[in-house]
Amino acid sequence: MQNVTEPPDDARSSRTVSIMVKICVVIPFFCLFLCFILLVLHGEMYTSVMSIKQSSLSEIQLIHYLRTYIDHETRRLEDVKRFYVKVSEFHDKIYSELAYSMANPLVAFSLIKRLQSEWLNVVYSSQAKENLEALRTNFESLESSLPRLEDLQGAAQGLMRLQDVYALHVEALVKGHFQRNTNGNTVEIYKPSVTIPLSGDDCFLVGKVAYEAEDYYHAVQWLEEAVSLFGGSNWSLEHDGSLEEALDHLAFSYYKTGNISSALSLSLELLHHDPSNKRVLLNLEKYKKLLTENPPIVTSGSLLKRPNTTYLRTRDTYERLCQTHRSQLYEDPQLFCDYFTNDSPGLYLQPIRREVLSVLPYVVLFHNFVMGTEAQSIRDSAVPGLRRSVAASGVNQTSADYRISKSAWLKDSTHPVVGKVNRRITLLTGLNVQHPYGEHLQVVNYGIGGHYEPHYDHATSKSSPLYTLNSGNRMATFMIYLSSVEAGGSTAFIHANLSVPAVENSALFWWNLHRNGQGDGDTLHAGCPVLLGDKWVANKWVHEYGQEFQRRCSRDPDE
Repeated sequence: MQNVTEPPDDARSSRTVSIMVKICVVIPFFCLFLCFILLVLHGEMYTSVMSIKQSSLSEIQLIHYLRTYIDHETRRLEDVKRFYVKVSEFHDKIYSELAYSMANPLVAFSLIKRLQSEWLNVVYSSQAKENLEALRTNFESLESSLPRLEDLQGAAQGLMRLQDVYALHVEALVKGHFQRNTNGNTVEIYKPSVTIPLSGDDCFLVGKVAYEAEDYYHAVQWLEEAVSLFGGSNWSLEHDGSLEEALDHLAFSYYKTGNISSALSLSLELLHHDPSNKRVLLNLEKYKKLLTENPPIVTSGSLLKRPNTTYLRTRDTYERLCQTHRSQLYEDPQLFCDYFTNDSPGLYLQPIRREVLSVLPYVVLFHNFVMGTEAQSIRDSAVPGLRRSVAASGVNQTSADYRISKSAWLKDSTHPVVGKVNRRITLLTGLNVQHPYGEHLQVVNYGIGGHYEPHYDHATSKSSPLYTLNSGNRMATFMIYLSSVEAGGSTAFIHANLSVPAVENSALFWWNLHRNGQGDGDTLHAGCPVLLGDKWVANKWVHEYGQEFQRRCSRDPDE
């Protein structure tokens, strides 16, 4: 392709404070998802709804500061208006007899005083500056807790993730509606009680995050909406982008996708607003040359292609399961419900309602495993220790875009409920869950579009950090749903064709390993993105060692 020049760096780099503040405009659209201020470190507010909720107190403080500023400015402007009225009335009185009036020494003195003193006091007053400085000082007192660039990128990526996984229409999303096309019909996935549309500037920011990541598939869609909305509105003080910037970025995005005709058309529109832009004029000539050398081929399909992902091979199945619930349920006659005691005396008088969801792999849902008060105690105990969740990567553990959440680890000594829950797990499973045979209880809170892409809980490499406990691999997973969500957030088992919604106070259990100690490939699972709600789960991972008499090896070495 010809050497087309993209928008300059200064157009791509947003002003730091303005960009951070922008996230608050995108945020109201998802109600609980987003916020203006956050009392967390390292720019990771978007990874936990709990952290986002904590921002409300800071925003209330900022609203108070802004109200004070408005009050002070209103009094200052009223004072300026009073001066204007005084001077205007003076001239109205003396206008008809100007020469005579100026002969009056009192009138003359009053005029000279105003021109030499009062006008200077009004024109060079520092009151406006002092009011603004006070607002800035108050704002800067909270600056360390402001969202950072990573928060903007994470929030925007969260919106795009929801768009992809749930096949949401961007044009509907921008209007505050969660809709997708199913068999040619528009389906409302979720209808929020309060619908708040996005502005052109909101769409521009989301589109620019995609653009700067060279993700032109999403950039084109969001910048298209930005251009449309910018075209029908006036510039506002709080906005960071403009129609010209949106056109510029959209034209180059279309060029990168191979749609030269659209790039040419948008460049012409941009020149209408900025006719002296030499860079765009040069690009225009290059676009014309490209179209002359390679005339466009008319196709019915879109040239836009979704970017690849780490789970590309399972993407279609994963997204289908996230959009549905319990695809396999009751298709297998081996699936059933019962009241389960596991022959544990502690459960004879109060058995647990068990629902077998899958046989291969074996997946069970225990209803009402914890009480609401117990779930609340676990959540409250975890809040002080919430940190960005990590995933195993070789011999290390690191944060990753494919896992968006915060987590905390709770020992038995953290709260009496933790020990009680661990004992209850032992009664149901017969497994030794005491550390180090079982990991400490991990409590997870998901963020904006919070998810965990398809993965295994057990280690698939001997170099995995999971072996640092010296208690073998993760034999089983016991996952407790500490909350429900309004939409999304299911647990999808890819190869089992099973999707389980977050049922509050219930718990999922499955074996990660076969009896011979080999990993069960059918346990590949994922945490679907949370569309709306505050998802909390608690994980208890049980290791091989310590279970020799609880789950014996089979005589069949292949089992």
